[in-house]
Amino acid sequence: MSENPKTIDFGAPDSFGAHLFRVQIPAARNEPVVIIEDYGYRGEEGGAPRMEERVVLKRPVWSAIADPARREFNARLKAASVLTGRWHTGANLVDRLLGKELCVLAWAAETANAEQLSVICSKWAALRPEERWWLFAMTVAEAGLPEDTQRGWRRALFHALSDGEKPATGRKRHPRPRQEDLFKLPLFKDYK
Repeated sequence: MSENPKTIDFGAPDSFGAHLFRVQIPAARNEPVVIIEDYGYRGEEGGAPRMEERVVLKRPVWSAIADPARREFNARLKAASVLTGRWHTGANLVDRLLGKELCVLAWAAETANAEQLSVICSKWAALRPEERWWLFAMTVAEAGLPEDTQRGWRRALFHALSDGEKPATGRKRHPRPRQEDLFKLPLFKDYK
């Protein structure tokens, strides 16, 4: 048995019925790109939908965020010794956690203008994965459907990530140090 699981595209499991995201990229350059959360088998339990559209992006917006997302995802996949991916026309399968991160980027960018897109991508890249997962959870609970572009956390993502100056070209991003003790805080330690 191999150590690395079989994956497709951007770390999506090669098993039928897995929870993942699909990025539908049409061949026509004037048609929008759709990001869909596919719950797999779990979506059929309890009457929940099997899949939900999360965001519909105009093609210029997708073109602006696709490469930064690809670079970020491939760097993490490579570090985990998983095959890397590339965007192609048709259905692109994305690991469920990476898909959540992609939704955060897409939601922030969906109503942005051309000048704001580079700022959004830069600020999104500076977030840790767990911060992106938290933002996804908060946003999807209130405004996770395509028609919710101007509501709650969805609108807040745009304001939070688009507010700022365009990053200097050639400036390398320095990741924050990892907090290994994040879940070992002494909150419930017995003090005697």
